[in-house]
Amino acid sequence: MAGLWRDAAGRCYLAVKVAAAPADGAANDAVRALLAKWLGVPRGAVALLHGAASREKRFRLAGDPAALTAKLEELEQAA
Repeated sequence: MAGLWRDAAGRCYLAVKVAAAPADGAANDAVRALLAKWLGVPRGAVALLHGAASREKRFRLAGDPAALTAKLEELEQAA
C-alpha cells in the first residue's frame, strides 16, 4: 500500500502501487489481490466497478462492513 491522499475538494483516495504491467488487466488483478489480502477478504469480494483503463479506479468491497471500515480507518489514522 502506498497510503492515502486527499484532493483539493477533500475527497480521500487510497493510493497503491503494483509491479504488474497494465496489459490485459494484469495490473487491475494485482490491485484486486492486494486489496483482498490487506482487507482480509477473498479475492472475489473485491470487484472493479469503474476505471479498468484509468489510473483512478473504483472497487466494490463485499464483507463485514464494520471490519472493512475498521481496516480503512486504520490506514487513515496511519496517514
